[in-house]
Amino acid sequence: MKNKLQVESRKLRIRPSAGGAGRSAPVPGRSNGERPVDLDFSEALAGFTLLRPRRARSAAFSLVEVLVVVSLMSLIVLALMAVFTSTQRAFRASVTQSDVLESSRAAMELMASDLRAMTPSYGTNNGPVNFFVNTNSSYMPLTQALPGSSQSRTNVLNYFFVLGRNNDKWTATGYIVDATSTSPLYPLYRFYGETNIATSPSVLYYNFMNSQYTNMSHLMDGVVHLTVHAYDTNGAWINNNVYNYTNAQNIYLRPTAYGEPQLYMYSNTVPASVELELGVLEDRVLARAESRPTTALQAQYLSDKSGNVHIFRQRVSIPNVDPTAYQ
Repeated sequence: MKNKLQVESRKLRIRPSAGGAGRSAPVPGRSNGERPVDLDFSEALAGFTLLRPRRARSAAFSLVEVLVVVSLMSLIVLALMAVFTSTQRAFRASVTQSDVLESSRAAMELMASDLRAMTPSYGTNNGPVNFFVNTNSSYMPLTQALPGSSQSRTNVLNYFFVLGRNNDKWTATGYIVDATSTSPLYPLYRFYGETNIATSPSVLYYNFMNSQYTNMSHLMDGVVHLTVHAYDTNGAWINNNVYNYTNAQNIYLRPTAYGEPQLYMYSNTVPASVELELGVLEDRVLARAESRPTTALQAQYLSDKSGNVHIFRQRVSIPNVDPTAYQ
């Protein structure tokens, strides 16, 4: 209901104009000399409503509108954050995988190059060692469950020695994983030595077996699996479980360890080919395993991470094999 503004009654007095000097102009309804008529407009204005002028409405959002906008913006930001996080995770995984592949392939190529340079020493009385493979006794094989299967895979670490010759000097290389190190975890080291051709190369094998890790080259970390298998000229695996290989001379077979053969080769005997198998952990899984304080906890953490181990396998032919050693 509209508020009505009460209008104060006013009496309007009609005064004579200044037309004559001291004389009033004639006013309708009265004769000269009459007093001015007072007109009352209160009754005439009683039927009208005088409205107060409205103020300009301010342009602003209500509280409900603000809450709706904030909620929508929050949902959009959360969706964008989820997409960004998944993209970052995929990018980091691809970078990590690329790093693992690159470093592992480089290590495989280096080992393959050293194996191709293997040369018989032609020593007598089983003197200098041409080729040697042994199982790392300080490493408890890491058993990992295979995804989607009830089976498991056992990771074993071998270390090996290779004798070579470069013009007028003997060279030797060896590879071993330090299974006792907890940080870095499972580091792979490379030994290198050389001596004059006039000196017996036996000293190189001795130096390798007694060398400290600080005197070797650190190649990479996270090597949980490294096996080396020797093959004869017919392509048979040389081991002491099944004697199906050619009767090679100057080979000493030690008892197997975790199913892996251990052997020495002397004189004119070297393998016709060698198969390398390398298993490397991804960087992120390796970093998390290193954060565990004990070896048991590290092995427990890695027991179900077989999907994060990259396996590399390569068969290397030995050009300097002496066929007469297998006759």
